[in-house]
Amino acid sequence: MTDKELQSKVELALDEIRPFLQSDGGDISLVSIDGGKIVKVQLEGACVGCTVNQMTLKSGVEMTIKKHAPQIESVINIE
Repeated sequence: MTDKELQSKVELALDEIRPFLQSDGGDISLVSIDGGKIVKVQLEGACVGCTVNQMTLKSGVEMTIKKHAPQIESVINIE
C-alpha cells in the first residue's frame, strides 16, 4: 500500500468518526503518519479539554482507523 493510499484510508476513518466528535463541539485532524504505523492526530474544539479524550482516542478513533488500515499500530494525540 502506498503512503497516499494509507492516508486516504486514515482520512476515511476520521470522516467516519468526525460527526460524533462534532456533535459534542469537537473535531479531529490528521497531523501525520509516521513509518506507516503511527498516526498522529490533533483533537480540536471541545475535545481538547475533555476528560474522556484519551478514552475516545483509543476506543473510538484508534479502533476505527485500524478497521480501515490494520497495519496502524497506534494513534497519538498531538496537543
